[in-house]
Amino acid sequence: MSSPPPAPRSVAAASIRDLGTMLRARQISSVELTRSCLEQLAAHGPKLNSVVTRMPEHALAQAKRADDELAAGTDRGPLHGIPYGAKDLFAARGAPTTLGATFYRHRVLDLDATVIERLSDAGAVLVAKLAMIELAGGMGYNQADASFTGPCKTPWNLHYWSGGSSSGSGASVAARLVPFALGSETDGSIVNPSSYCGVTGLRPTYGRVSRYGAMTLSWTLDKAGPLCRCAADASIVLSAIAGHDPKDFTSSTLPVVTTPTASPEPARGRRWRIGIVDDTGEKLQPEVKKNFDAALVQLAPIADVVHVRLPKFPYDAMVGAVLAAEAASAFRDIIEDGRVQQLADPDGRRGGYSYLVTYGVDYVDAMRYRAALRSAFEKMFDGIDMLAAPTYSTVAPPIGTPFDKAYPGTDDGQLITACNLVGYPAIALPNGFGLHGLPTSIMLVGRPFAEFDLTQIADAYQRRTNFHTHIPPGF
Repeated sequence: MSSPPPAPRSVAAASIRDLGTMLRARQISSVELTRSCLEQLAAHGPKLNSVVTRMPEHALAQAKRADDELAAGTDRGPLHGIPYGAKDLFAARGAPTTLGATFYRHRVLDLDATVIERLSDAGAVLVAKLAMIELAGGMGYNQADASFTGPCKTPWNLHYWSGGSSSGSGASVAARLVPFALGSETDGSIVNPSSYCGVTGLRPTYGRVSRYGAMTLSWTLDKAGPLCRCAADASIVLSAIAGHDPKDFTSSTLPVVTTPTASPEPARGRRWRIGIVDDTGEKLQPEVKKNFDAALVQLAPIADVVHVRLPKFPYDAMVGAVLAAEAASAFRDIIEDGRVQQLADPDGRRGGYSYLVTYGVDYVDAMRYRAALRSAFEKMFDGIDMLAAPTYSTVAPPIGTPFDKAYPGTDDGQLITACNLVGYPAIALPNGFGLHGLPTSIMLVGRPFAEFDLTQIADAYQRRTNFHTHIPPGF
């Protein structure tokens, strides 16, 4: 019996919901869709440096099971039969978990991360482990070439970086190699590749998604979440992976709320109130500023904009102390035994040694400041539903240029770091194009555990625009 033909390339633009409709109408099978993804990962992954390990046997077995179950009337939900990729810090049986580091290149863990397990329970099909910055940037880095897989490239222009540390997840979703991917964020690692690759990335509230079976960089900052083609897809994926996990004591026991607190359309509910931080726009590339202003115009029919001030705290010192102390503990063995010297980035080869001598008082002070910062954020959110800002001040930097030299005169500000310190959720959405034809992005930040408010208003924005439907030339 011959193998089924691959899925037509036209499905590359389809959303999870549309793919699900096609699967249930027998217009396509999960096996066909999975073969198509595996072929695209093989064809385009190497030129993007976005793929670590394809998993054809595992994926096709999961896809066949999905087809058989759907044919028998067993429907596990909207992800049943949908392929995806995972950042290579999530353990998955049958494939190495490399963390982007040479010395872990062949390490295979005999367990599935909770997010992988939950997606399997939802019927999703894991097709590949995707590239990442080595150790998720935990030892520091200042260049795109900070992984044994090489510099990951945005598919919009192969001379420019895809962003980090969920590099391969952003690039692979943007190039339509997979319908969605898992990423993680400690201080920007979901929203950064989402911005540079023009995809929709959802960073959940700290504790909303279990991190069991994922690499630890910072116990009090790490978060796991999806990178998708649109906000509606991000909502679907989050519904599958969110919720308390007894294996992760930091995971929240609060119920997963899938109903937003207000309708995005004023005819059916109250209007949203969006806060704009006062200094937004001061050090942006002109195209980033123009696209952000245009996005606010699109949101005007459903939201009122007010100006707010970001609380004044020593954000860089705070996140620096937390990361240094917690990363030094997480990676103490590879620092002390010298394996850190095998990292690709020169900053990474040095960073861990300074982390080992972090002062305890600096860490304690940073944690004390975080408590005060949470109170200040709660007060700031008293009069607003969410914050909005350009996700990053620039488009993706060129590969081969140190990050701190790429775009002088620009500044990303401190909002991403501030929100990670307090654990608030955010969604990054493509909102246009800037220099060199590269994507720009708008970020919405919500209250704790209000992810579905964010996806609701983000979906309303994407119904008014089509930036999320654009496919990079050549893909």
